Amino acid sequence: MADVDSLTEALNSISVSTELVEQELKPHLDTLLAVLLEKKKGAAVEIASSGIVPILAQSLRKKSLLTNQVALVVAEMAREAAVRDTCIEAGLVKVLVPLLNSADEELLLHTGRAIGRICFDNTAQQDQLVQSGVIPRLVAIMREYPENDPLVNVCLLALCNLADMDTAREALVEVGVAEVLTAQLKRAPDAERRHIILEVLGSLGESDVLKLQFVESGVPKALSEMIRGLQGGSDPHDLCSIKIGSNLIVSLLLGDESMQKCFGEGTGVVYQDVLSWLQSSNTQLQLSGALAIANFARNDSNCVKMLELGVVPHILTLLEQHVDEGDVSVQHAGLSALRNLAIPATNKVRMLKDGVTERIRTLLRSDMPPVQFKLLGTLRMMVDGQEEAATVLGKDEVLLARVMEWCEARDHAGVRGEANRLLAALIRHSRAPEVINAVTKADGVRHLISMATSEHVIMQNEALVALAIASAIDIDSMQESFQEAELLPTLQKMLEDPVGAVEVKFSALGLICSLASSSRCDEGRNGISKPEGDAHQALWSLQHQASHTGRHSAGHAL
Repeated sequence: MADVDSLTEALNSISVSTELVEQELKPHLDTLLAVLLEKKKGAAVEIASSGIVPILAQSLRKKSLLTNQVALVVAEMAREAAVRDTCIEAGLVKVLVPLLNSADEELLLHTGRAIGRICFDNTAQQDQLVQSGVIPRLVAIMREYPENDPLVNVCLLALCNLADMDTAREALVEVGVAEVLTAQLKRAPDAERRHIILEVLGSLGESDVLKLQFVESGVPKALSEMIRGLQGGSDPHDLCSIKIGSNLIVSLLLGDESMQKCFGEGTGVVYQDVLSWLQSSNTQLQLSGALAIANFARNDSNCVKMLELGVVPHILTLLEQHVDEGDVSVQHAGLSALRNLAIPATNKVRMLKDGVTERIRTLLRSDMPPVQFKLLGTLRMMVDGQEEAATVLGKDEVLLARVMEWCEARDHAGVRGEANRLLAALIRHSRAPEVINAVTKADGVRHLISMATSEHVIMQNEALVALAIASAIDIDSMQESFQEAELLPTLQKMLEDPVGAVEVKFSALGLICSLASSSRCDEGRNGISKPEGDAHQALWSLQHQASHTGRHSAGHAL
């Protein structure tokens, strides 16, 4: 009861004060502060509703000996969300912001806390803070007082709340925030501080300009050092830091310039650490390592260099560890890395010699669509332009049987599409009779004909070219499948489609010419002088129609 009476007395005394005499106000402020620090329920609301908040704002504006104490009262009062609107209406934020220019560390601490709490989760106020120039000052305070942990913590929390704003990021570009955050990350005393810094870095790293600044200022190296120091432990907080830090490095590699700087021609510290992650027992580091390699492999020169440095065996070993009951994300990331590495033609040859296709075939038994999708895409990339590899895989009955299953994957359009594209690629790049025979035997022709009617032009073209090659090489094994799948009516629809893509019509023409050529060869062998039978009549009609379509399409293309 005494506390209630003293609080009421203090509020009444402050509310009737007109001169703001320091000696008169100080004992009443002491009472307010004591009640707030004891966290008496409802005390902050009572203080805010008493009408003294404008008086507190006026006192702060005068910058007297009571300024520190008033700022502390406001900071403690603003812990309660219910009083923040009252503080804003009284103009406290506008009064507090100039105090951030003080050289008094205690005042900076109270002021920073007060502003942070009043503006928490208030976008309009946060935007006004940025417009008032608070960003440069927050960074400057951390640079001036780097070892004042409570004060640094307040500044970091403020940046954390503002980091998602474009205006804040623009302001931070000009003030060298990367160096300050890197220095604080290296001296972070605990996991809580690390996590705040990592969260700020993660939000700011979405800006391409800041991303490059981070790399130039050594942020990825600092993150690598942090991860290296935390590896091997089992503390949940440390494991969380490893996860956030490694994910952050992966995201920083999304920028082309920042990625290249981290790669350092294969000698960069970050790249070397990423290689060690592939061999780690920590699944999160394995995942981040594979994703990072996939990011490094975004240009041919890096791909060639990484292959020379022996990255592929590490990825293959990692994939093999996760074949049975393994981590799907790791498999997906590892295959993404292999696929990117296989893009340069010189790499394909070397990877094939090193037995990559044989080793990743173990993933054929995976039942996880994301893994199936990436595996098919990787195999397709491996056979691109590689006749021998396409021939070997195209004759593999086990592989073809699995691909046929995936061509029927109704629940996953991506898997179905990639399975069809691999099927077409095996024929297009091998041009081998034995592959065509194997695909026909596996009932793959009907899938290629279905693929030719896809809504995607690139898939239509790939299917039509594969069918043209197959019919030119071995029409005998294709005829039955063509008839069962009603190929000729399908081609006719393509040619008659008024909005069909020009390139698709040209590919259809190529297939028709191939069929016509094969038909003439049969006629020559059998002594037939004119088209006979329904199939021959249909083909003759298509040839006639195609000649007109071809002239029209060519004119349209020109």
